[in-house]
Amino acid sequence: MTTDAPESTETRYSISNNVSYLYQVYCSYMLVYKNDTKSDGFFDPELLKKSLNILVRKYYRPVAGWFQVSGKDIDVVFYSDKFNDPPVSTQTLDMDYETVSRHVHNSNIDLLVPTAPSGVIKPENPNIPMFLVKATYLESNEAVVLGVNYHHSLMDGTAFWMFMANWSALSKQLHGQSDLTEFDLPYPPTFGFPDIGHLHDPSKTFEHPEYSLVDADQCFKEFQPGAEKIVETVLEISVEQQQALRQQAREFGVSFTEMLCAVLWKGTNGLRLQLNPEIASKSSLYSCAVNPRARAGVSSNLCASPVINTSCERTVSEIAALDLRDIAQLVHEAIDKCTGDYLFSSFDFLHQQRKQELYDERNNQIGKKLMLVYVCRKPVKCTVSSSRTFPIYSTDYGFGAPEYVRPPFLPFDGCMRIWPTPLYDARSSKAPLHVYMSLPEHVDLSRSPLLAQFKCCAN
Repeated sequence: MTTDAPESTETRYSISNNVSYLYQVYCSYMLVYKNDTKSDGFFDPELLKKSLNILVRKYYRPVAGWFQVSGKDIDVVFYSDKFNDPPVSTQTLDMDYETVSRHVHNSNIDLLVPTAPSGVIKPENPNIPMFLVKATYLESNEAVVLGVNYHHSLMDGTAFWMFMANWSALSKQLHGQSDLTEFDLPYPPTFGFPDIGHLHDPSKTFEHPEYSLVDADQCFKEFQPGAEKIVETVLEISVEQQQALRQQAREFGVSFTEMLCAVLWKGTNGLRLQLNPEIASKSSLYSCAVNPRARAGVSSNLCASPVINTSCERTVSEIAALDLRDIAQLVHEAIDKCTGDYLFSSFDFLHQQRKQELYDERNNQIGKKLMLVYVCRKPVKCTVSSSRTFPIYSTDYGFGAPEYVRPPFLPFDGCMRIWPTPLYDARSSKAPLHVYMSLPEHVDLSRSPLLAQFKCCAN
């Protein structure tokens, strides 16, 4: 008697949205776990591999899938009987905790993060891994560094950190009982991009300054550094300074994050004008990633999430002349416009432009291509992303919470990342908050009264 093998099934999810069109890159993080007691079995590599495989095969099967391109459409395809499992590698280094910590703080991704291939999604590049892991152990047994790379088209920051929190929770449960088959995860492990057609309001039309149409030969999907050497500075926003910003935000009728963004924009604008007065009539750009989930009625438990990189642009001299209240209002208005119907309009704009790009390619015509405006060269840019509400320091794999989590160093002028410290709670502001700023090395933050109030941390 023979038993037929179960039939293979194929499942696909469409991720044809602005995340997959315009974020065809990998994003890396480093998590440091200190082994205070130097105990054996700390961060067992087999536990890491087993827990990750269970997570993606049982709960996040698209992460073990493949990108597939058909015209303007991008799908994630996965199967019931074959898997593009995330690769996990390990290494052991002869160094102590202080030394490896310096490598983490200096963002030595070549040493501590798995090498990722090109992230550009195209038919001739079919085997792109969605997620890569590298665990670094020390001969001294003092710590483990977990380096990860994920493809940004699959997940935004919120979805990525929910994925990491679920992975660590599953690992912690396996660490306590290795034969478990069912797990309690802190976040629903759902995947997919929802139909947002119901958000369309045909009576409304929008401009979309978050995008820029450029000549096709000037467009790139993978970010390119400019000519200036970009260095990173970490500013610390103390508890008292956060409280003062919150008070100011309440007076101005904006959020805490909008208030902080206004300070960062006006501060960097003033510094660049000091260095080069000739840019006074040129562009000063503020942009940030916005997730209008709540207003759009879209679940937050998604991998391919609805992100808009909203923007606001004025001249350098205008931003220099405005007070903080006015700039905070500009930031607020840029974010507040990201409603459900704006979200639909933004994606529709992208889809229509992608159709035109494909038509130009088929007819050997040199046309225009779409880029995020903050990737374009500007005299002043303040491009902010905020990660302060993410469950970054909740990633306990069964061996304690991370000592430090290193965000990626972004070597692009004007990139700024608002980042929690280990004890930070977004609701209470009872611990310092960090801002990682990428600016040309000749920009001296101490010359800005707005930015000099914040402590510069050694990185």
